[in-house]
Amino acid sequence: MRCVIQRSGPARVSVGGRDLGAIERGLVVLAAFAPTDTDAELEWMARKLPDLRIFEDDAGKMNLSLREVGGGILLVSQFTLYGDCRKGNRPGFSGSAAPTVAEAMYDRFGGLLRRQWPAVSEGEFGAMMDVQLTNQGPVTLIIDRDAPAAGTGGGEGR
Repeated sequence: MRCVIQRSGPARVSVGGRDLGAIERGLVVLAAFAPTDTDAELEWMARKLPDLRIFEDDAGKMNLSLREVGGGILLVSQFTLYGDCRKGNRPGFSGSAAPTVAEAMYDRFGGLLRRQWPAVSEGEFGAMMDVQLTNQGPVTLIIDRDAPAAGTGGGEGR
């Protein structure tokens, strides 16, 4: 599982001019899923996000989490996070889960995330979406949580 996390002011996602989700402040989460992802990766990420200390305290240090400052999470599916550009100029997406698998993971992840933080808005899986946000800082993180290969103890994130 791979997520791009952006600390944001006002943000919204729409499809065809129809607003689907919006937050005034919080995290914009672009999420992609690998074919090997399991509930363990989804649960780990859902627990991690509300506790990321990426909001500034009174001293101007990134020391506060979403739990401490309030706000929402805007969750948007984005399979292109697994785009591979090493060969040629057109990205390959074989590292992404198949659409039917990814959609089930996205739905499950949204539910797990709501258990951790109730203020979650979402885009529409598989749709051509317009995402608008005000990245504050700017603060942008890439967080990977890959399933361990068989027989290894990996999967702790990178």
